[in-house]
Amino acid sequence: MRRISSILIPLAFLLLSSCSTLSDISNALASLKKMEFRISGLSNLKIAGVDVSRILDPSKLSVADGIALSSAFARKSLPTTFTLNVDARNPNNGGQGARNTPLTLSGLDWRLLIDDKQTISGNIDKPIEIPGTAPLTTIPLSVSVDMYKFFADRGYDGIINLALALGGTKGSTARVKLDAQPSVGTAFGTMTYPSRITIVDSEFRGG
Repeated sequence: MRRISSILIPLAFLLLSSCSTLSDISNALASLKKMEFRISGLSNLKIAGVDVSRILDPSKLSVADGIALSSAFARKSLPTTFTLNVDARNPNNGGQGARNTPLTLSGLDWRLLIDDKQTISGNIDKPIEIPGTAPLTTIPLSVSVDMYKFFADRGYDGIINLALALGGTKGSTARVKLDAQPSVGTAFGTMTYPSRITIVDSEFRGG
């Protein structure tokens, strides 16, 4: 009997431990799926060194800016930089009896689409904590893309108009999307969304 007890007791502890681990993993996966994202803004857009954030339409370009842009277009290169802000929301806020659980976004593998055309890709530089207590956390993504490479078929006017539509004084992120696959750090290692999601500016998207 003693021998049987010496076997059954450790086995029972092992089973309980395994059940607890499975439950924790299940909870971690559930938390991962709850995280939501949306594009909240685009700022500081510069194309070929020209800051368009203060410009309404091409007719408002200064002579110097017009020369800089047309010269860059003639060289078949229109390097463009801007900051794309992404809001992340962690619904694990302790409401309705749920536990307030912070999440750590360890990766955000993204592909940038402009007018539904895929351009460049990237990721976040370092893990970002998304607390359950905050309404949302803003993640600034630094974007650098050559607009000529992807939109040369639109011609000079088409590219400049697109840049102004994105980052001018009346710019909008409605024409921008992110095809992304978030990863969250947990006690069991990094967990990645099972499929990619499309992040837009009109609503939160999650897994």
